[in-house]
Amino acid sequence: MDLLPSFLRPLTTSALLLAAVTLALPARADDPPTPLEDNQRITEGYIAIAYELSGLLDPTLQPGGSSNVRPNWFVFAPHASRTGGEGMLATALARRLIETARGQPSLSLLHALDRLGLVGTVRITVENLSLELILRGLPTDAAASLASLITAMNGGALADSRTLTTTASRFASLYWSAPGSLPLDKAESVIITLERTLHEGNLAIFTDIGGSAILYLDWRRSVTGAITPARVLSEFSLPDAVSQEAQLAYTYAVAHANDTPRPYQFASIFPGMHWKSLLVAAFALYEEARLAPTPAARDALIAMGNNYVAWREQHDMAQPVFSPAVASTDEVSRSALLQALTPMLSTDFGTLKWNYSDYAYSQPDRDGSILTSPPTEYSWAVFWDRWTGILYAFDQAYGSPSALWVMPEPIVDPTAEP
Repeated sequence: MDLLPSFLRPLTTSALLLAAVTLALPARADDPPTPLEDNQRITEGYIAIAYELSGLLDPTLQPGGSSNVRPNWFVFAPHASRTGGEGMLATALARRLIETARGQPSLSLLHALDRLGLVGTVRITVENLSLELILRGLPTDAAASLASLITAMNGGALADSRTLTTTASRFASLYWSAPGSLPLDKAESVIITLERTLHEGNLAIFTDIGGSAILYLDWRRSVTGAITPARVLSEFSLPDAVSQEAQLAYTYAVAHANDTPRPYQFASIFPGMHWKSLLVAAFALYEEARLAPTPAARDALIAMGNNYVAWREQHDMAQPVFSPAVASTDEVSRSALLQALTPMLSTDFGTLKWNYSDYAYSQPDRDGSILTSPPTEYSWAVFWDRWTGILYAFDQAYGSPSALWVMPEPIVDPTAEP
């Protein structure tokens, strides 16, 4: 089966990287892209990079094909980007309901759900959350629009009544704290906050990490002779990365690649390091993995490289977006919104599904109370809650490496002009 999106199938290897760069560029100034249009470009860009970089680790990998080699960070990235796109799609549909309701309010909750076009289990889940919000004083259309934000998430997490009531309370608090005097304006502020958070995070991560990968692969094609980890560390550079720090991180990773648990507390391991240096070290580790004598040694090195890239991603690029130092006056608290959504977070890594709630239930109960569900005791806005959940997802995926090569079809914005 050809798993590469149709947009990329005719391209040569070199052209794939050019496409990745081009896709991430904004449209002309008088026609700015929508968040979903940016997301489509980014997802396609990640897919291009994933095939190019993974072909170094598995020479048998063909464009559109699959691999049983442990996936590197860039194989995870298209799926994570697609998940962000699904969240942005939910915000676009929720805003459409608000615009419709401004012209003519829904006659009932069922009418609002019909307007959203929801059917099946998703409709039931949104209806249940909407009813909880209505009980907390929200008008029908405001309740339905906010509840519809979870349509792309793991609605099954709300089967735990404790999670349902906590989530409804948190959404209601966001609504009542939102700027605006009219109900639909308040609801729209919550929706705008989520859309911007997902969009800004998507752009920041791809620009930094996707851009670094493009620079690395471009450098790799430009040099002659054998590519070794030593050459990467001495000849390849990234803005703000420090070569001595990259060497230190690389040496540490090689020495500790087989540790259990795998090293992940990098703030204490490398105090004062500029985390851009971890990206250079990660590319050197992927080269070391390419030359490894055994599959086990290769996989251990790939996993260390993945942890380095993911730390840079989450610590430096995502965290300032999720918990900004200065909040926009037309938004609600991004941290509070992400906390409300945390129990329902979910990503399809190809045929493998990761749910944050599964991670939360696998951990010791934080407060020891049966009155609160474990998933509600975490927040995606808190770095360590997010970081350890991501490491859990990595470990799940490492058991089914070929699953991730069922690449996602990028989401097309249904509200954009043709």
